[in-house]
Amino acid sequence: MGVDLNGFIECRWDRWLDEDDHSWSGAIDLAHLYNGRSYVAFGSLFGMRDTASFRPLADQRGLPPDVSPETLADMEPWGPDVKGASWITWAELEAADWDEVSDQVDDCVHEYRLTPHGTWRLHGRNSGLSRFAELAGITDPRALYRAGRTYPEGTEWPDGDRLFRIGRLTRRQAVPDHDWGAVWSVMRTLAALHGDEGVRMVVWFA
Repeated sequence: MGVDLNGFIECRWDRWLDEDDHSWSGAIDLAHLYNGRSYVAFGSLFGMRDTASFRPLADQRGLPPDVSPETLADMEPWGPDVKGASWITWAELEAADWDEVSDQVDDCVHEYRLTPHGTWRLHGRNSGLSRFAELAGITDPRALYRAGRTYPEGTEWPDGDRLFRIGRLTRRQAVPDHDWGAVWSVMRTLAALHGDEGVRMVVWFA
């Protein structure tokens, strides 16, 4: 059974020294910003499902003790369906090494596209599989979706202005901006008001 990410971006008024209220408030439901299901991203960030590729940045911390009432109210109906929870501040995300390379070869084949500048840019994982199957001569669907377990690291299949390759991901590629950019943008904007430690993402999986 699949697992999806749910949660809130929360903030508090840490920056203002004359503020007595340091309680956390739910700023925005993550459902408005992220609707993907990438286990390598869930693992890289929170230690959910894929725990082999990267050391998680915030490994299954559970809910923070001062979690916002908005987050609690949204999570409560899930009850026993919740399979894990965690949280991470914008300060921790800013400090992460996004160029860190995975400890292991990715199971998925990587499709690269040639940019106007003549460099290769990662386009997707297990994308263009029909064409990749033709190039590699793969007929078994199980082998197709797990090519990284069959071919040595660095194996390539050129295809004009695109390239299929077996390799490792960087943490940035595991948590790509085209999926997470809206989340980062909102957290960055809130951090400008509340400080990097005053903004966090609280998540649960169900």
